[in-house]
Amino acid sequence: MKLFFGEIFPKVIINDDEQQHIVKVLRMREGEEIFVTDGKGNLAKGTLVFEGKKVMLNVSDIKENLPDFSPKLHIAIAPTKNIDRIEFFVEKATEMGISEITFLNTEKSERRNINIEKLRKQAISASKQSQRFHFPVLNDLVKLQDFIKNIPTENTYVAHCDEHFERTNLKEIDAAEHLIFLIGPEGDFSPNEIKLLTEKGIRAVSLGEQRLRTETAGIFVAAWNYFKSEW
Repeated sequence: MKLFFGEIFPKVIINDDEQQHIVKVLRMREGEEIFVTDGKGNLAKGTLVFEGKKVMLNVSDIKENLPDFSPKLHIAIAPTKNIDRIEFFVEKATEMGISEITFLNTEKSERRNINIEKLRKQAISASKQSQRFHFPVLNDLVKLQDFIKNIPTENTYVAHCDEHFERTNLKEIDAAEHLIFLIGPEGDFSPNEIKLLTEKGIRAVSLGEQRLRTETAGIFVAAWNYFKSEW
């Protein structure tokens, strides 16, 4: 399946960057079959039509409301000092069906800014590569204290390494339709932040005996969710 990003409603429009890719990189020809998704669960099938510099789709079929990945997983993660590591996390978590990513600003965060638009483009690219028709939502940096104000505590967990606080083994987490996991920076969440999360009613989990890097912990949770998915 040659999958591209664009709009489906009110009419099918291939994204401008995708049009350039079709013409200049892939050198596709008129009449070739492609698919276009809006990343919202809708998919159009058709053949390429070139009108001057515009690339259009002669639509033969549209499928609406295709099923999304289940269960839904939202990971809130502190971006790493080396941005390449968080970009790698975004790519791999997207391939494994994550539904939402929020970037956290914490006490020990070493990176206080990110290029959210670049990360969103990487998520779109990874979605197309893995043939996802529902793209993950990527939210810009937010302070930890502000993030936890607006989330339900039920089925929300924090992965940290502080053995002074009680932690549940990941294997013991009950199945749920929607899960939220918080993952801290390279220096982990501070004791004050862990205490705040505990008082909020957010349960702590252990990801095993090994100490994982931030991006590895994120990928680990995404893989765990993917493994127990309904596929």
